[in-house]
Amino acid sequence: MANHKSAEKRVRQIEKRRLHNRYYAKTMRNAVAKLRATKEKAVAVELLPKVTSMLDKLAKRNIIHKNKAANLKSKLAKVVNNLA
Repeated sequence: MANHKSAEKRVRQIEKRRLHNRYYAKTMRNAVAKLRATKEKAVAVELLPKVTSMLDKLAKRNIIHKNKAANLKSKLAKVVNNLA
């Protein structure tokens, strides 16, 4: 375990940040899954900008990698465009 006050504080901060990041990453995965599961084009077109914005924000804050965000946005756009 940590021997210095600063190291103990760092452990607390890291744990707090980890839980925060985990929450937003899980929320993003749920939003992506919800969009992929949508069968109606109108609903999907409405959800796509919200999910895209969420991905951009998470990438900006380094919760997910920027390339992962770009790949997800591209794949989701394909899914929405292929809906009848």
